[in-house]
Amino acid sequence: MQTNDILNTIKRFDAYPKTLEDFRVKTLGGGAVTVISGLLMFLLFVSELSYYLSVDVSPELFVDTARDQKTRINMAVYFPKLPCVYISIDAMDISGEQQIDVDHNIFKKRMDEHGNPIDTHEGQKEGLGDKSEEAKEILKLAKDRCESCFGAETIEKPCCNTCAEVQDAYRRKGWALKDPDSVTQCSREGWKVKLESQKNEGCEVHGYLEVTKVAGNFHFAPGKSFQQQHIHVHDLQPFGGQQFNLTHHIKHLSFGEKYPGIKNPLDGTLVIADKSGSMYQYFVKIVPTVYKKLNGEIVHTNQFSVTKHRRTVKQVTGANGLPGVFVLYEFSPMMVQYTEKRRSFMHFLTGVCAIIGGIFTVAGLVDSLIYHSSKVLKEKIELGKAG
Repeated sequence: MQTNDILNTIKRFDAYPKTLEDFRVKTLGGGAVTVISGLLMFLLFVSELSYYLSVDVSPELFVDTARDQKTRINMAVYFPKLPCVYISIDAMDISGEQQIDVDHNIFKKRMDEHGNPIDTHEGQKEGLGDKSEEAKEILKLAKDRCESCFGAETIEKPCCNTCAEVQDAYRRKGWALKDPDSVTQCSREGWKVKLESQKNEGCEVHGYLEVTKVAGNFHFAPGKSFQQQHIHVHDLQPFGGQQFNLTHHIKHLSFGEKYPGIKNPLDGTLVIADKSGSMYQYFVKIVPTVYKKLNGEIVHTNQFSVTKHRRTVKQVTGANGLPGVFVLYEFSPMMVQYTEKRRSFMHFLTGVCAIIGGIFTVAGLVDSLIYHSSKVLKEKIELGKAG
């Protein structure tokens, strides 16, 4: 008896009393509302489940204290009107560190007038002038060989066995080498012929630089680069006043590793040079970024914003700057940290209950409205026929 009393007591708390099957009326409108509400429940449940399974990324802002780290600059830039043999890549920063005429981890791919790769070895490094490696192999130059620097000899550098060494010696003296063919080394290496043969080609530069986390710049410019009295100079004299078309396509430029959701604003940038001898400047503001993944992996990288500027330069006098593409970057003292987190299961459960309960309740109201409206309308029609 006690068990029956307990069960009867529990029955009194039933908030869902059932009607007899004989008193239930099933209608077409009710069936339609049930099907539609069921589809809505399913779609919203799938949406809620997808949201629950996705990763929640929460951002935080800190002061960047890791200033001693190196940053990798990844690049892929295409110059359709500038041959590889002309281009020099340099990097420098306010701390005094300089990378002149970079050829490590930077590769140049020769392209024809139609943008197709010229059949060269993958990863070939193209420099301005011949580095004379092939000439050394052919001529079997001895280590003690000492050729003339044509008046530019110094005590520290009395010999010039290659065309590049002769040009470097002239630059150190501040002299102009107007006729390379008059120099035995340049004539032997076919330096001028090489320039002429690649005159109508393009060049794709790709690879990476490693720089310290201080303000600085790197640039792509024609002519051999060197330092003269603490001034960065590009030697354009061998080109005889030739105008350079700096049309360029920045296929990719990023600072650091890739992380989910990163956007590099310069990717896909195409600039058509309407004037020869233009200087293109990209002022980049870099924000150090740390991305923490669910598996514990930590990615140290950067995101950035950019401002663009163009100016026309006079190549002969050097007024207003040097023709080329310059990227001037500066690091923010603040750092952004993104952390991946799993979403709460209780939040998902609450959302599912809200979806089912809400749609069930609204569907009941709609069904009741349809049923009673049709009933009233039917009664009025019957009264009209009786009258």
